[in-house]
Formats: sequence, C-alpha cells, structure tokens
Amino acid sequence: MELNLTGKTVLVTGASKGIGLATAKAFATEGALVTLVARDAERLAAAQADLKAETGHQPETIVADLASDDGRVKLHTAAPCPDILINNAGAIKAGGLSDLSMDDWREGWELKVFGYIHLCKLFYPDMTQRGSGVILNVIGMGGRAVRPAYICGAAGNAALIGFTQALGAEAQTAGVRVLGVNPSPTLTDRMARFFKGKAKAELGDESRWEELIDPAKFPFGRPKSPQEVADICVMMASPRVEYLNGTVIDMDGGGQWTGRI
Repeated sequence: MELNLTGKTVLVTGASKGIGLATAKAFATEGALVTLVARDAERLAAAQADLKAETGHQPETIVADLASDDGRVKLHTAAPCPDILINNAGAIKAGGLSDLSMDDWREGWELKVFGYIHLCKLFYPDMTQRGSGVILNVIGMGGRAVRPAYICGAAGNAALIGFTQALGAEAQTAGVRVLGVNPSPTLTDRMARFFKGKAKAELGDESRWEELIDPAKFPFGRPKSPQEVADICVMMASPRVEYLNGTVIDMDGGGQWTGRI
C-alpha cells in the first residue's frame, strides 16, 4: 500500500537508537525526509550513518537535550514546522513508591512527560496555523496496565495518554491529528544489554543471552521488535488513515489481558 509519505518532513526525538531509530528508518523507507534528534552527538552521528547505509536517505540531525526548556526551544527554533513530529525521547525509572526519590520523579517526568507536553506546545501552534500536521507520542503500556513496581512510569504514561487524547479532540478542528502508541517491553539494545549482563553473571557467557528470554512471559512467545513499533507509527501517521485521531493504540500483543507484558 502506498502510504503517501514521500517528501513529508518528519522529526523524530530519541532517534539515536531503539524505537526512535527504527521509526526514522521506516519513514525514510517510505520516502519521507527525516531529521534525527538526540542529546549524544556521537551516537547521533552513528545513527545518521546507519540510516543512510540502510535506506539511502541522508537524514538531518539536531543535537538537543530535551530534558530542559532551553533544549526544547532550541529544537523548535532549528526545525519549526515538520509535517510529522514523533515524540519518543524519554525513559522513566522503575521502582515502587518507597524506592524512588523526588529527584527520580522529577528527572523522569522532565524529559518524558513535560518534554512531550512542551514540544506539543511549541509545534502544535505551527501545525494549526498551517492547517495540517501529525503529532505521535510514543508512550508505553506502563500507563495502561499499571504496576506498583513501575509507579512513576504508570503515573507519567497515564498522564500522557490522557493528554494525547484531549489534544487530539481539539486538534481535528484545525486539520491536525494527535495520536499515541503504547509499546510493551521491546527488544531494543537496552533490553539486549540487560540480558547479556544477566547471561554473563548466570551462565558465564553473554553470547547466550537469548536463552534467558522466557517465551512464556511474552505474547506470541517473544518480545516485539523495534521495527514493529516503527511500522505502526508510520501507518498511523499516514494520510491514508486521516480519520484516525485522538487514539492511543496499545501494542502489547494482547498481553494486558493475560498478564504477559
């Protein structure tokens, strides 16, 4: 299916690795003009080279620390009005209420919760003035299938789910769409590093890390890939599904109904 994304400008935050980089590659494969955003210049340069080698597209890059107001304003100044904004930068620390300091809460929310909200405040008016645009927030299942051991993420992600739906309700009057996707645990480099460390400690060989992924704990017997998240993001942002708006899709393989997430 032709997704009508050729020539569309796409700004992807947290794009130096994982879901962000996979999403940038997926858009580039569809002919979109992609800009990668991350705070680590070295990782960003590596991601730029990787994307070009895989897709033939030469992406733009912007180094910005999106945990600060100044960093977010800097990004908006550098790329004021993309056709599509993918908010993906952010990770919230796991732990129960007694495990986390207030600094942990502020740090996690500053980058992800306030980061997403602030970027919407900056980019949304540009899109409404133009009369078109898509904002897609990569949020997380922690806000839907809440767990006490991820209480900070549960609260933060739930806030972003509500924010996304509320802004989507307003946005359609200006021809703008606001959407979200909630990935469950995904086999990113971060997850692989965790299992490699576990394999080294328990098996004495980090190369055996895949043996420690228990199929019984995941829908379809496996964690999903970043590419699967990227593909749903591209489809949601496509003008082919223009009537999709204010929607947050749970991408967990149905695991919230079986406890496998």
